[in-house]
Amino acid sequence: MPEFVNILIINGLAVMVLFALAWAACVAQRDCTPVDSLWGLGMGVVALSTFIQTGGGTERRIVMTAICVAWAVRLGGYMLWRWRDHGPDRRYVRMMDKAKVEKGWNYGYAAFRLVFLLQMPLLWLVCLPVQLGQVSAEPANLGTLGLIGAGVAVFGILFESLADWQLVRFKKNPDNAGKVMDRGLWRYTRHPNYFGDALTWWGLFLIAAETPLGWFSVVGPIYLVFTLTRWSGMPTVENRLGRTRPDYADYKRRTSGFIPWPPKPAQVD
Repeated sequence: MPEFVNILIINGLAVMVLFALAWAACVAQRDCTPVDSLWGLGMGVVALSTFIQTGGGTERRIVMTAICVAWAVRLGGYMLWRWRDHGPDRRYVRMMDKAKVEKGWNYGYAAFRLVFLLQMPLLWLVCLPVQLGQVSAEPANLGTLGLIGAGVAVFGILFESLADWQLVRFKKNPDNAGKVMDRGLWRYTRHPNYFGDALTWWGLFLIAAETPLGWFSVVGPIYLVFTLTRWSGMPTVENRLGRTRPDYADYKRRTSGFIPWPPKPAQVD
């Protein structure tokens, strides 16, 4: 069996164990919110697992793993803090309540079926660049494409970190209650945190693409952009804000949805 197949299988099993433990913990406290932190932290575990299995040692493997772990710790830590600060995510509360009322499912089954069973394979899929990109020992060092990718990935981490920090500061100010965040990076894109995420994983793909097998990992960042922009990311957030923020429609009209861009001028009545 090819080495990369063994690596993917072992990583898949590791993800399953992580999600099984997280599922048990979430069911025990009747709150699925911590799974959001596992989305980031789990990818860091996969990167480290691949690094160990391949023997590490090369510049490319070290850089890829370091970037992925830094991204994972930053995102996972932020999501854990947000959970502890904000409490249960309303999305999961509504999802579990609906499953109980409409389908008669108990909490454990609903959490497994609707949350964990779905996110588990998707995590493994999105982080294909740090799996397939580490299989080959050659080229050991980063070439031009890899250096560009590393720069893009690091910029993505910094971009989403700044966006999250700006949003936290905005929400902590009681004068901003009920208002739309349209300052800082949020002036140029409605979802700078998602854009930073996408940059990070496209950057990691560029590093992986310096190896023949790494090219096949392009499905990871493609799927990530799809889910952020078309499925569980932007649509979910914007539907909620559209219902709860009176000024959101105007913000949406003048502000780019994903890629940062200068805002459109305000409408004149």
